[in-house]
Amino acid sequence: MPIGFSPAAILALVAILGASAIMSGLSGFGFSAIGTLCLWLLPPKLGIPLLMTLSAANQLISIGHLKADMKPIREWWPDGPAAYLLGGLVGVPVGLAILHSLPTSNLLAVLGGFLVIYAAYSLQKPESLRISSKSGWIAPSLVGAAGGVIGGFTAFPGAAVVLWSGLCGLPKNESRAIVQPYILVLQLVSLAVLTIQHPETFDKTYWTLLAIAVPVVLPCTWLGVNLYRSVSDLNFRRITFMLLGTSGLGLLVKAARAAAQGGF
Repeated sequence: MPIGFSPAAILALVAILGASAIMSGLSGFGFSAIGTLCLWLLPPKLGIPLLMTLSAANQLISIGHLKADMKPIREWWPDGPAAYLLGGLVGVPVGLAILHSLPTSNLLAVLGGFLVIYAAYSLQKPESLRISSKSGWIAPSLVGAAGGVIGGFTAFPGAAVVLWSGLCGLPKNESRAIVQPYILVLQLVSLAVLTIQHPETFDKTYWTLLAIAVPVVLPCTWLGVNLYRSVSDLNFRRITFMLLGTSGLGLLVKAARAAAQGGF
């Protein structure tokens, strides 16, 4: 048992992470949208890297089961994940700097409120409201950069890309073919940067919690992926926006907690 954690706290963490894995396996993103509830029990500098690691494992399992929907790497530019990744790689160091140096409660509150409002609006908006998905590589790169910044201090970089995919009206297989590689690569890059800049992050407590969580997260991801196969495009979009709303609520909770503690 990790020092400082009661059996009840460990059970709560396992339940949160199991639910996160099911929902992420179903939607292709959002592991940290549910998982951010762990920050009620873990400090951000421990909880965020833990969520990044488990999110990456979750994406590896999902992509392995859904590889038929994924484009070959040679087709990732300009209409696949490559443009988003280009921006994301620029944004990640900025997000990690925010995590480790700046009080972010106000920023989290604004972002969380935006996601909640956008998700609620999207669930009600006319299906005819769309923007062109053939916008070249600049717009996706900017979206990817925003996701990299957000992901660096929240562990869910996919929020910005999912918002964009929803506005473009991409079907669920095309959306997942962009969002999932993007999340996986950015989580791995974030962890690599943290390993270099803040090796103290990966202490005994981190590895113990990871060992407890992995046996729960992996089978729950498999369950979510199998549920995905039975979901229509319309219901997929509904689930996506509900998860974005959950992401926003999680950020608002995190912002309130950070404000109560005087920032990160």
